[in-house]
Amino acid sequence: MDYEKCAAEFIRALRGRRSQNAFARRLGYKSNVIYTWESGRGWPTAAVVMKAARRVRIDPNQAVARFYRTAPAWLSKLDMTAPAAVARLLTDLKGHTSIQQIVKISGHSRFAVSRWLKGKTEPRLPDFFCMIEATSLRLVDFIAAFVDPAKMSSIADAWRDLEATRAAAHDAPWTQAVLRALELSDYGKLPEHQTGWIARRIGIDTEEEVRCIELLSKSGQICLARGRWVINRVLAVDARKDAESTYRLREWWLTVALERLKLRCQGTFSYNVCAVSSADYQRIRSLYRDFFLEVQSVIAQSEPVEKVVVLNSQLFSLDE
Repeated sequence: MDYEKCAAEFIRALRGRRSQNAFARRLGYKSNVIYTWESGRGWPTAAVVMKAARRVRIDPNQAVARFYRTAPAWLSKLDMTAPAAVARLLTDLKGHTSIQQIVKISGHSRFAVSRWLKGKTEPRLPDFFCMIEATSLRLVDFIAAFVDPAKMSSIADAWRDLEATRAAAHDAPWTQAVLRALELSDYGKLPEHQTGWIARRIGIDTEEEVRCIELLSKSGQICLARGRWVINRVLAVDARKDAESTYRLREWWLTVALERLKLRCQGTFSYNVCAVSSADYQRIRSLYRDFFLEVQSVIAQSEPVEKVVVLNSQLFSLDE
């Protein structure tokens, strides 16, 4: 991804129909600093851009909350226009991923990454976007929380593919497992695609495999290359579309887990009925969230790809 082009287009999207001079004045600048930013000759910090978003009536805290879907507790205590909040966001998304791994993914120096995470220096907007992608693989979703990514040429295709993937995840949930199966090293060793191979591997009907392949192909998520299906772009997909469809999708995968449990499949099917304080219940919820962030980091860097895995987790209060 061209982070500088993406940053310039993001600023342009925030500006909207205003002229560069008018937008600069709205932000409190006497010079046409917007031209400098949009031409890539200089860059604002992430905190400055958060302030710019607020000046055009986009609440940065609400936008970040939309990105998270379930907002973390720290977000209600910090203002995203402050450098400390930017550092907190990056630290939160980093989770337990090592700085060394972030350096490898982002291409930035260990010194720079460390100082950004500690809040000792402020990342320029392109660097901030790079860090969002390196720590979460969800930069497109982050941008979509602020502006319309379909109007940004640098990520419009990625946004279209992401939306198609999300739609497929709801309309045909097995497409997600089939996509992951196409990443398996064993599949890559096949001389050509063999209908039924994926079905046998993940435990579905051959008809369902064929249906998923057709849907993935029509939506542009996969294409044939040298006789095998390959993924056009690997995406980290947040399938939470709206409350009702999200509940249906969760119910569907829970049903899959129940079916595999009835078949006595190997895996971790555990539960714990307990009594805790309200404060500790919230603490446990926070631990669950941190766990998923760390799992996402592990998944993003896992090589070789040898298994298709479903991770189901339930935590709820029986007396609510």
